[in-house]
Amino acid sequence: MPLMEHLRELRNRLLIAIAAVAVGVVVGWIVFGPVWELLREPYCSTVQSRQLTGHCSLTYNGIFSSFFITLKVSLMVGLVVSSPVWLYQIWAFVTPALYRTEKRYTLTFLALAIPLFVLGATVSYLIMDTALTFLLGFSLEDTVATISIDDYLDYVLIMLVIFGVSFELPLLLAFLNIIGVVSHATIAKHRRLVIFLMFVFGAVITPGGDPLSMMALATPMIILFLAAELFMYLREKRQPQSEFAGLSDDEASPLTHDDTPLEEDSGSGR
Repeated sequence: MPLMEHLRELRNRLLIAIAAVAVGVVVGWIVFGPVWELLREPYCSTVQSRQLTGHCSLTYNGIFSSFFITLKVSLMVGLVVSSPVWLYQIWAFVTPALYRTEKRYTLTFLALAIPLFVLGATVSYLIMDTALTFLLGFSLEDTVATISIDDYLDYVLIMLVIFGVSFELPLLLAFLNIIGVVSHATIAKHRRLVIFLMFVFGAVITPGGDPLSMMALATPMIILFLAAELFMYLREKRQPQSEFAGLSDDEASPLTHDDTPLEEDSGSGR
């Protein structure tokens, strides 16, 4: 396909994806109330949420703050609702350049990536109330927590995205093994270091840095990492070993000692 045809196709698919997201934003605007109640539930379960007015309350600054909060939540809902459409548009644009096996692997990984992201986001939501209780528990005496809607929503979105993306890392590891970048032997050799780095990653990447969030992020990642390592081991075990697999890069390959000439002149009688 000529370059201009590629650009036209990209433009058309972008327009379809943007239109789908716009429709999703409208849906998010309509269902904003129930979604907002779901998002603020972890905060409302803490004691500090009722210190200011006696019931669960968040503050906001500025005349347009509530409007932009509604728009931000609606956009988040719109991206989730329209994800089948814009993911398909990405897939349809890329798939002509893929081989049959690459298409199969891509579909498999896409089918696994979405549930893993949802699983990570669900785990973050389930532990969010306990994490908030732990973090707000350090409040000084005679102080009142006045958490703004912007700060709280940013915290929620960051937690959801971080957990969702982190649960994709073992899947990325399995993909790198399939394309030959990482071998099981390399992963097995550095297993302890990888597990330690996952705990460090959990402590650094979570917004609050509390032990509960770190453990809630690192533990499932380790389980998924071990599952990915098992997949790599079984996959490499099923593949036939090459006769040169045991040789190092600097070792010469075995040579034949057959003295038969490479080419014989059939007309010479020799």
